[in-house]
Amino acid sequence: MRTTGQALRATVFVGESDTWRHKPVFTEIVHRAHAARLAGASVFRGVEGFGSSALIHTTRLLSLSEDLPVAVVLVDSEERIRSFLPSLDEVLGDGLVVIDAVETIRYTRDTHGEEAQ
Repeated sequence: MRTTGQALRATVFVGESDTWRHKPVFTEIVHRAHAARLAGASVFRGVEGFGSSALIHTTRLLSLSEDLPVAVVLVDSEERIRSFLPSLDEVLGDGLVVIDAVETIRYTRDTHGEEAQ
């Protein structure tokens, strides 16, 4: 079965080495999103990028691969994403959050395990 709807996507950009209470910030964000029962959260590790420091981090040079960019993508209704944002205030020392409206298409299998048309 296929259903469509409107949602917000919040993308949180942090450094791979950013920590909060001895844990990676991206891990803490995912665990908080799960506890808040958001519809979804995924972490993507960048292979190259730069942020406010203007220093380029890349996997191509060993000495610069220590703090690669990481994006945590959260998707849910506007109300749920906006109510989750204050929980980021505590864990983000440096970072950027980008919020955009998205259209979602959700695919689910029917009760017989066959894909819907």
